[in-house]
Amino acid sequence: MIEIGEVLVNEEIIKESFICNLHKCKGACCVEGDSGAPLDRDELAVLAEIYPSVKPYMTEKGIETIEQVGTHVIDEDGDLTTPCVNGNEECAYVTWENGITKCAIEIAFEQGKIAWKKPISCHLYPIRITKYPEFDVLNYDKWHICHDACTLGRELKVPVYSFLKDPLIRKYGEAWYRELEESVKTPLI
Repeated sequence: MIEIGEVLVNEEIIKESFICNLHKCKGACCVEGDSGAPLDRDELAVLAEIYPSVKPYMTEKGIETIEQVGTHVIDEDGDLTTPCVNGNEECAYVTWENGITKCAIEIAFEQGKIAWKKPISCHLYPIRITKYPEFDVLNYDKWHICHDACTLGRELKVPVYSFLKDPLIRKYGEAWYRELEESVKTPLI
């Protein structure tokens, strides 16, 4: 682990390579899994506020899901997540373009309708955050559906932390990211 401020970074985030390859996986991470995307407590009010602006970009099934259960749910593990269609299918905020998943929240952001890109857990994937009272731990979530992303990352020599520079800065700030980069220059023991 590398310690940067109050964040512990798993060495795999430095050593492993990754670049999303949506043309291969079709955005399966938004469709597969046991529950929706993890949410921070402070994101709940944001989701409720932006829903009217996001709704026009959502599928009918996604809208029905939000109207029935709300803009977030508590999953079987007691974690806050985005709701899933029929409880276990795609994220309610998923839409499709040319057979590839796209986030309705992100589309609304790109169209200038909202100022919030998407939940930080989505923006940071394949990094997952485990929160403790005094610190966060960043882990690399290895999932078979991301095999092509790992292959592309290795081909282009892009480590996970470099691929996720923007969301890491969004979450922890530019100074934190610069410190991470400096730490990476120091050989890991």
